[in-house]
Amino acid sequence: MNKVVLVGAGGKMGCRLTDNLIGTDYEVAYLEVSDVGIERMKERQVEPSQPEDVIPLADWVIFAVPDVAIQKVTEQLVPMMKPAAAGVTLDPAAPLAGHLYPRADIHYFATHPSHPSVFNWEPSKEAHYDYFGGIAAKQAIVCALIQGPEEIYADGERLAKTIYAPVTVSHRITIEQMGILEPALSETFGAAVISVLKEGVDRVVELGVPKAAAYDFFLGHINIELALLFGQLEGGQFSDAALKAIELGKPLIFKDNWKDVFEPENVIKQVKAIT
Repeated sequence: MNKVVLVGAGGKMGCRLTDNLIGTDYEVAYLEVSDVGIERMKERQVEPSQPEDVIPLADWVIFAVPDVAIQKVTEQLVPMMKPAAAGVTLDPAAPLAGHLYPRADIHYFATHPSHPSVFNWEPSKEAHYDYFGGIAAKQAIVCALIQGPEEIYADGERLAKTIYAPVTVSHRITIEQMGILEPALSETFGAAVISVLKEGVDRVVELGVPKAAAYDFFLGHINIELALLFGQLEGGQFSDAALKAIELGKPLIFKDNWKDVFEPENVIKQVKAIT
């Protein structure tokens, strides 16, 4: 299963995948409709194909398009796929929202990058500043077999490791669990909390603390606090004063029911809101 079609090859995510597929043992065809995207492809010395010429021959069709476009794109392209070919989504939202074109005789596979950990050690400047991953920094990925026989999972994982390289570990989870990780954990919860952290620093600056001092002080404390909470410092622990401050802070900042964000019905609401 070596023939791949990359849909949205000239988009932001598509370009990342294109860069990692060039020079591999996959036979890749590229689809792109926007003028900007086609120009990006030319920069990479690849040319767009016509869907009717490549989709029927593909073993894998990767949908590197925004969540809001997945339904329309799969409606157009999935009917062209040969039986036993596989569609690959790069996010769990569209599958969970029911936006993948239904076809019982093809397979569906989902994969998503974890992005490089804040605890990564990287030997080069390029890798150190590869915050997104897929260029030089190591990252983990998650994969899920949505529809199809067990034997295609290994091939799907191999493709996922290629498009997100360099990969340290691939975690197999269900598509429902992937939805809990994103959007619920990483975006609805995580990005919201981190945005409030930034608002907190902004407020401290408004109160007169020099911006550079606030940034240095807070980002340094975030680093050690993450290390303590996520088991990176064996035997390390918060001071008694810090524990008391945490006890005082949580009820001031969080609602009692904040963990409801991870409940299945709320995950589906989040998924539908972004698709």
